[in-house]
Amino acid sequence: MYSFLQFFTDSDAANVATSVKLMLLLTVLSLAPAILILMTSFARIIIVLSFVRTALATQQMPPNQVLIGLALFLTFFIMAPTFQEVNNTALAPLFAEEITLEEAYDKASIPLKEFMSKHTRQKDLELFIKYNQAERPESVEDIPLTMLVPAFALSEIKTAFQMGFMIFIPFLVIDMIVASVLMSMGMMMLPPVMISLPFKILLFVLVDGWHLIIKSLLQSFS
Repeated sequence: MYSFLQFFTDSDAANVATSVKLMLLLTVLSLAPAILILMTSFARIIIVLSFVRTALATQQMPPNQVLIGLALFLTFFIMAPTFQEVNNTALAPLFAEEITLEEAYDKASIPLKEFMSKHTRQKDLELFIKYNQAERPESVEDIPLTMLVPAFALSEIKTAFQMGFMIFIPFLVIDMIVASVLMSMGMMMLPPVMISLPFKILLFVLVDGWHLIIKSLLQSFS
């Protein structure tokens, strides 16, 4: 009789563990888009790549699918050390039933907090701390994700716009030169963008622009 009850007890425990793992997986999958956009390097990369396309004035070239795919793989490349640390310290011990779900959450958040705090401006973080009237955290681990994530996203958007401004300058110079030449020739009805587009593409290709953009993005996270 005891063995019979022990069997059902062990079976129930196994079912509960499986249910918890399934619930955790579904939760992660449902939050995956938000985690990818707001807690990784994805936002900065996709904004900068969009600025490049806008500065070139090539409409939908490269297509959105290409830019998003490139941004995704660059994000995985940049975040690989952080994801590996999350897997080693949190996910692997959790699936091996060495730690609880709460401990896994705490351990998984530490590498992400370290990455985000490294690229978060102090002014942006203080904005949310003061608004919440919270005490100043003594360490990175003490910063709540509810404050760190929006501060990190705000800093990423600002950094991406700064990089986008620097990208726009050479193409803006080309547009101004072409517009001045057309006006001096009396060709008022000819759109300057139509003439400057081939020159901008030629300049971008000659200086190996995509290589320089990707190199700048990688160095900005180093």
